[in-house]
Amino acid sequence: MFFKQVRRNAAKNRKNNGLFFSSLVIAIVAFYTLLSLDTQDVMRFLKTVESDAVGKLILLIPFVYMISLFFVFFLVYFAYRYQLDNRKKEFGLYLMLGMKKSTFFAMLMGETVWNSMVSILLGLPIALLLTEGVSLTAAKLVGLGIIGHKISFSISAVLGTIIGFIAVQMIAMLFLSTIFSCKDPAELLRSNSPEKQVSTSTKKGWLCFVFGLIFLILAYVAGVTMLRSLDFIVVALILAFGGSGTFLLYRGMGVFIGHRIQRKSSTRSGLSTFTGRQIQENVLHQHRTLAVSSLLLLMSLACISYGIGTTSGLGSMDVRTVDFSIDGNEQEVHSVLNSEASRSMISVYYPMFLSSMVTNLYDRTGVLLESKLNAHSFSWSGLSAALEKLPETDLRNNMIENFSDNSGPYLISETSYSNLLEAIGRESIQLEKDQVALYTSMKDNSDFINILDSALKSGTYVEVDGRKYELLPGAYYDNIVADRMIRLYSALIVSDDDYQNWVSDTSKPLCWNVLLKQDVIIEKGLMQAIQLMEKNLEGTGLKYESYISGIGRNLFYTVAASYLTIYLGVLFMVIANTVIGLKYLMQQKESKHRYLTLLMLGANINDLCRSAGAQIRLFFALVLGAAVCSAFFAIWSMFTSFLKLPVGTSPIKVIVISGISTILFVVIEFIYIHIAEHASSHEIRALLVTDRGNCL
Repeated sequence: MFFKQVRRNAAKNRKNNGLFFSSLVIAIVAFYTLLSLDTQDVMRFLKTVESDAVGKLILLIPFVYMISLFFVFFLVYFAYRYQLDNRKKEFGLYLMLGMKKSTFFAMLMGETVWNSMVSILLGLPIALLLTEGVSLTAAKLVGLGIIGHKISFSISAVLGTIIGFIAVQMIAMLFLSTIFSCKDPAELLRSNSPEKQVSTSTKKGWLCFVFGLIFLILAYVAGVTMLRSLDFIVVALILAFGGSGTFLLYRGMGVFIGHRIQRKSSTRSGLSTFTGRQIQENVLHQHRTLAVSSLLLLMSLACISYGIGTTSGLGSMDVRTVDFSIDGNEQEVHSVLNSEASRSMISVYYPMFLSSMVTNLYDRTGVLLESKLNAHSFSWSGLSAALEKLPETDLRNNMIENFSDNSGPYLISETSYSNLLEAIGRESIQLEKDQVALYTSMKDNSDFINILDSALKSGTYVEVDGRKYELLPGAYYDNIVADRMIRLYSALIVSDDDYQNWVSDTSKPLCWNVLLKQDVIIEKGLMQAIQLMEKNLEGTGLKYESYISGIGRNLFYTVAASYLTIYLGVLFMVIANTVIGLKYLMQQKESKHRYLTLLMLGANINDLCRSAGAQIRLFFALVLGAAVCSAFFAIWSMFTSFLKLPVGTSPIKVIVISGISTILFVVIEFIYIHIAEHASSHEIRALLVTDRGNCL
């Protein structure tokens, strides 16, 4: 009988508290997804190329998990407190009918365990399907292919999810059960008296509202104009103005709403004024909750945007131009690459000729330090002059200083660079007489590329042996090696004749670049194709680097930066929406006598439900409005300071991903609003049966 009662009560709790139960299921999905990260395809691949960095990330996961449990604990405690307050009369009857307090305590704990198990049974299959879908998608995107996919089921992640989830719920319910089991039956049966609230005066409310807006505007301006890096003072200033502005805004918002209602009350009919006054009171009495929820949603949107931006940027940061860069003499390289095993996989291979110009060595003051045979004189003076005409910034000044060094630059053969472009299906470079092109590996810095392109488009030149060579109006920045064999702040792409004349050794290339066949990549997946080619190179004595190392490094940054921030963003969103919904339902319960009075005066039950629905939508909108506005400026500041999309990032790709994320965010918000409306309507309709007579 006892266990039957526990199951019946648990089922009733799930039905009446769908908002909270849904949040618990989402939390389980998030916990398992986080804890099973190391078993997913991409992470298994990363362990082979970035094992140390992946190891540090895996060590960080338990810390992030504990932080998650900390936030979820307060959510669970808050939600269970709401549930138990709704059942006070029921608990009083149990005790009045002779239930022992120990049995009462065991019943509450049993209900918690039962609901936890139901949540886990629902959440874990969803989590498994989600992680498998994410793992398959990621494997396809990075080239691992479906063949390389392995089921990512993790026993340790399941146990960690179950233990952590149940522990948080049991600890929260242990505190609450102790409190409620110690109360007398009469205290539990007594109706709750409306809690006395301290209202803000009109003058003080307007001051809070105005100063809140001013502080928020100051935070927005500081973020957009001053946040150029993660400077502690600037960040602290933005947080201080933004946080205090949000709290002040909501503290004064009730007065603003009251002013709007007063102006429009004469033109409204029905329950419009009642709806407005309810919202005004909720804002006045719950302004701290609204402010905290708004800040949580702001953090959620910022975290998710950061994760999306990082994923989009790093995904396009390294366009694949070279699969292997091999260091060796021509005979050895030809022997290995023309073998039967390699030839069937290789689309093209070519030498990459790169060397430095032979110049005499001078110090900063122009004093000759070393004289070289067949040396040439070189000057960046034309490019420096073009940079000086651009608006002054710290970066521009730094570039002018770097381009004031007239030591011999690195030179790239025109044919080598054209081979690279043709191998990836792009038009080869065409240099006229006395023309050169500027190359840089600094493509990750979009500001650097923009300044450089602006200078080049203005028409500029370099000088070699006193002769001017026109620079093409645009910088080139395609990877000339597979990974990190060389990184160039600047270099010149020059004609083959000039290359022969200006470098000392024209016979030995920097490396031999290899690009695999596209049909092999489609069949096996990029990563598996590269790993198969590596087997052909192993044991040959040739030194080489592959694209797999570079993509592994970038994938690690993508996972570390985007995965964890998106995870935290989803967690903050769940907590914020659950708190908003539960706070409204608690406030509605405290003011249920007003709904009873309206019923006694002849109000229609459907009208009351529509009024409550409008209140919920406005309640959520007030939180979302400030959060979205703040998030807009936060994201603007973020993407113009420490997170800048690299050159070559597809705007369409970013817009599509952002659009999909926005749609998902809107859908999630509507789901929470719908759940809250359903719970509110259920309580209002229950008044007809349980509490209407209390008004008489």
